[in-house]
Amino acid sequence: MSVPFRFSCQTYSWQMSIDRYRGEVAHMTSVAGSAGFAGFEPELVMLGDNWSIARLRDDLDAAGLALAALVLAQGWRGDEESEAERATAARAIEAAAALGARLVLVPLPGPDRADLRRRQTAAIGCMDSVARRAADSGVAATFHPNSPAGSVFRTAEDYALMRELLPAHIGYTPDVGHIARGGMDPLSVLRDWRERVDHVHIKDVAADGTWAETGRGVIDIPAVLDYLADTGYDGWVTFEDESPAAEADPDAATIRNGLWTTAWEDAR
Repeated sequence: MSVPFRFSCQTYSWQMSIDRYRGEVAHMTSVAGSAGFAGFEPELVMLGDNWSIARLRDDLDAAGLALAALVLAQGWRGDEESEAERATAARAIEAAAALGARLVLVPLPGPDRADLRRRQTAAIGCMDSVARRAADSGVAATFHPNSPAGSVFRTAEDYALMRELLPAHIGYTPDVGHIARGGMDPLSVLRDWRERVDHVHIKDVAADGTWAETGRGVIDIPAVLDYLADTGYDGWVTFEDESPAAEADPDAATIRNGLWTTAWEDAR
């Protein structure tokens, strides 16, 4: 049975070996295309220092991929964006507009959660500014919370505040792995936030909280995908793998994820 959404490949498996793979876009897109993904979702840092929109478009076309989203990960610690953050965001917005992609906004975690409420407010305020400029260029922006110990939106209490602070023009990207590591049930969070969900990240986590290969952890990924399909979600579902096996061989992890999505579609 066909599903209303498409699968894309995130670059984080390669980012765990960033010194080797940063800027190797043609390699990453080639592997993602061979794995059967329809889309590609790089973090901006993985494009390297000398990337251009034209070169990224050529690499995507050669692999038969669409740019599902572009990930903008910034510190956003001040009340306003820094000059450097604003310049980086401008380049990301330009690329997302040219290639028809969504902008995924990720506040980088700090060393701890000190001064939490001020940092939460600052991150939302900076993302609001980025999202407004993106909208002026026809680009939708979505917020991706994460779960390292220094993240400012990682627990159920943080998500309650997120519901109060997140502007209506910014979507929500649930990452089921980060949700589980924050002590929450991924499917329950998806149900609670369904009307704001405009992009999805899938990765698995083991019972002890370490990252697991897709399908070998404790997250009921088929149930999550079934719920998205049954509720008519028609955006991108992006697969990641941050397990030790993926760090050792990101190409193999990407192929495994592609095979996993094919098997899930065949079984549905």
